Amino acid sequence: MKKIIVLLFVFSATLINAQGYKGKGDIKMQVGANVQNGGTGIFVSTDFGIGENMSFGVSGNYLLSTNNISGYNLEFLDRVDIKARFNANIGNVFKMDKSMDIYPGLDLGMRNFGAHLGFRYFFTDGFGLFSEAGIPIASYKTNLVGYEKLNNQFVFNIGMSFNL
Repeated sequence: MKKIIVLLFVFSATLINAQGYKGKGDIKMQVGANVQNGGTGIFVSTDFGIGENMSFGVSGNYLLSTNNISGYNLEFLDRVDIKARFNANIGNVFKMDKSMDIYPGLDLGMRNFGAHLGFRYFFTDGFGLFSEAGIPIASYKTNLVGYEKLNNQFVFNIGMSFNL
């Protein structure tokens, strides 16, 4: 099994046309898992290239599973977070292979103003994998209690990335 996995990675690294970030006009969509303290869910984002190293987009996640928070009945909006985001796509700045991209960025959401750092690797021109970590810089409430901590803390997202 290990040999098969190694061969798949070696083969995928030799594919031509895989592009981590193309620049202006590039459109990426990502779908994956959201993991945070007290809950796990679905993460979706899309980014639109507006320059050689800049993109903007939206992201959202919905927590499917949450730890039981006593005294709170979680509604739909308690589990959702939607954010506008701005990325600096800097894979080419670090002279990385064109199939890879690193993108630090800022996001403004329903619960906070935050930052994220992500990495994409494309196996083909249309399909790749991503991982992304995010933190809140400033939350809208000062004393978070119970479910208010959900979607307002360190988060980790991992999943698939698509060129559209």
